[in-house]
Order: sequence, then structure tokens, then C-alpha cells
Amino acid sequence: MDFNNDKPIYRQIIDYAFNCIIAGQWLPEAKVPSVRELAVQMTVNTHTVLKAFEYLQQHDIIFPKRGMGYFLSYDAKDKVLSARREEFYTTTLPALFREMEMLGITIDDINEHYRP
Repeated sequence: MDFNNDKPIYRQIIDYAFNCIIAGQWLPEAKVPSVRELAVQMTVNTHTVLKAFEYLQQHDIIFPKRGMGYFLSYDAKDKVLSARREEFYTTTLPALFREMEMLGITIDDINEHYRP
């Protein structure tokens, strides 16, 4: 995985997990890759992955089964979508609005160019 310098690596691992959940690659109540597997896959230290897993566990997105590893919560996708929306509204959208203001772009301009 190519990491960028704008965000701590453990946060980028959380984003990777979020993407896997949203895309349906990690399924509800199924086992997720182990800390060691993910560390090897991403070529990072296991402590970095563990920090990301601690975040996911604290937010009830994954849960441990003693001796078996980590599993995805049944409602993980809903929690991830909610977290992503909150991040969009608090981080992405304000930056977008600042850029729009600097460039003189209006909401009407955006609506004119929006193509779902």
C-alpha cells in the first residue's frame, strides 16, 4: 500500500478497513485478516496495525474471539458509513466550500456540473 504523509499510517489502515467493509470484502460476523497478516500485506509494523485494530474495536466495528482472531460486527457497515459521512461533513465539505469561495464557484455552478 502506498501511504501518504498527510495522515498517520494507522489512520490510513483504518481507512483501508473502512473501504474493505463498504466494498463488501469484509463481511459481517466473518473473520477479518489478522494483525500479522495485514502488517505483512501492507509492509508495516504489527504495532501500527494493532493501533488501527484498537480503534476499530473501540468503535465496535470489529470484535475479538479469544484464540480465533478478530471478526466484523454485524452492523459494521452502518457504523463505517456514519463515520465516513461525519468526516465528510466536518473535514471534506468545509475545505471544498473554502476552495469554491476562492474560485468564485456557486452551488448553482456545482448543480450544473453534477452528473450522478
